[in-house]
Amino acid sequence: MTGAVRFSRVSRHFGDVRAVDAVDLEVAAGEFFAMLGPSGSGKTTCLRLIAGFEQPTAGHIEIFGETAEGVPPYRRNVNTVFQDYALFPHLNVLDNVAYSLMVRGVAKPDRHRAAEQALELVQLPGYGTRRPGQLSGGQRQRVALARALVNRPKVLLLDEPLGALDLRLREQMQEELKALQKSLAITFVFVTHDQGEALSMADRVAVFDQGRIIQVGSPEDIYQRPNTRFVAEFVGSSNVLPPAFVQARWGRDAWASLRPEAVTLGREDGIQARLISRAYLGASTRLVLDAEGLRLSAMVPTGQTLPADGDTVTVSWAPEAVHFMTGEE
Repeated sequence: MTGAVRFSRVSRHFGDVRAVDAVDLEVAAGEFFAMLGPSGSGKTTCLRLIAGFEQPTAGHIEIFGETAEGVPPYRRNVNTVFQDYALFPHLNVLDNVAYSLMVRGVAKPDRHRAAEQALELVQLPGYGTRRPGQLSGGQRQRVALARALVNRPKVLLLDEPLGALDLRLREQMQEELKALQKSLAITFVFVTHDQGEALSMADRVAVFDQGRIIQVGSPEDIYQRPNTRFVAEFVGSSNVLPPAFVQARWGRDAWASLRPEAVTLGREDGIQARLISRAYLGASTRLVLDAEGLRLSAMVPTGQTLPADGDTVTVSWAPEAVHFMTGEE
């Protein structure tokens, strides 16, 4: 598969801070690729390196096979959608979308025609005469998308673009972004700290921490088969089982991951645990249990009869639900 973006041992240092530390990465053409991690993990700096807003301290970057180091942002066939949208308040929607075409010297009728087509792509036909201040947050987000798409870039970079939206609108925009990416067949590189966004939209996910990529894989791989404690705990809040617990039950000197939804209550072949607390989450209830000194979380469907806090219960899980991790972190 053709590579859209490739990092070879790329680093970006700010003084003594290694924001990006010897990262190797390849994003395929037409892929929806998510960079996931906590604040300060290096994901946004990687995005800025692709865009050309930052230059690498070391290493090599290619965009569709062409060297990117030293190439200014306006000469790269990429566009960026920012979290704050960065719309011009004094321009109407049509001129906001057409702005980059105006800078390139495209005639007004042609750039307005292209802008109208871009607005149709994001389901905002007829909104061209409005000002950004007259739009809702979701509509402004769509205008920012249209402005980024009007040039038909080969790579679209999205820097936490849904962070300012409320939950319902964010979920709606997740569906629309994924559908838009499929219809246009453009490479999307999406930065987020929200695991739900990454898992629901991306074809592949790179999990970042401290300037490095800890794991790359499909959403299912990242969730079901984390390779380190950090990935297990950051993506889905897994139960991380220590080596002593794992050694006693499975004879392996390794850390293991057990997802809360895999833990069941009431079966006779389990271990004893005391219910410490519960949290109602709508479709399910999260239980916190003490199992032989080990803190476990379990997710049970709403409506299931639950013991009282402080009661002793039996907990168990299927053998295949335990994933033994190979990483040391």
